[in-house]
Amino acid sequence: MAGRGKLIAVMGDEDTVTGFLLGGIGELDKHRRPNFLVVEKETSLAEIEETFRCVGSGETCPTSLGRPWWSLCSPSLSLFPAGRGFLAREDVGMILISQALAEQIRPAVAAHARALPAVLEIPSKDHPYDPARDSVLRRARGLFAPDELR
Repeated sequence: MAGRGKLIAVMGDEDTVTGFLLGGIGELDKHRRPNFLVVEKETSLAEIEETFRCVGSGETCPTSLGRPWWSLCSPSLSLFPAGRGFLAREDVGMILISQALAEQIRPAVAAHARALPAVLEIPSKDHPYDPARDSVLRRARGLFAPDELR
């Protein structure tokens, strides 16, 4: 394959994101949008969800169950640039999100059903990994034992 590879996006606390950036995953796309989000105490839930979600200019997002993306958002999201969501970016192949952060935006994470970008929940320094809360692991278990899917 002669094409260019896909990026890994990361969302989490400062220490988690810094570790991945030191590992070399930091990139800016042609619109100067980074492939990472450092979540601090003052980061709003709307900004976190918008950065994750499929947000574009009037298009229907695959994770919005056929509804336009703006029907899922609050009016304050219009303050952010369009097309910012990692799910909407063609250059992102995997999204690493801290499990504590994924819990805050669980409906958006659970609604994502496409293979790419793959969404993986990772532990952070302050919140250890809990397999019982991982939506991806629950789906994988459901492939082998459908009665455990619920």
